Amino acid sequence: MSVTYVDTTNISTEMFITVLLFLIVIAPLFSLAILRFFQGKKKSGFLLIGTGFVVYLVYKVSMNLLF
Repeated sequence: MSVTYVDTTNISTEMFITVLLFLIVIAPLFSLAILRFFQGKKKSGFLLIGTGFVVYLVYKVSMNLLF
């Protein structure tokens, strides 16, 4: 079994920061939404899902404009 490595030297700083913000903001929103659904707080869960979706759209637009 051979081990392969991913070459990350060609990733720009701007793209790295953008992806990092995506992981810091959007992923927790969806995780909190699932938690709210299990707690029975549907309104709060749907609000978090909607917020995550809006942030995702902003992320996609910024990625298309910048990169």
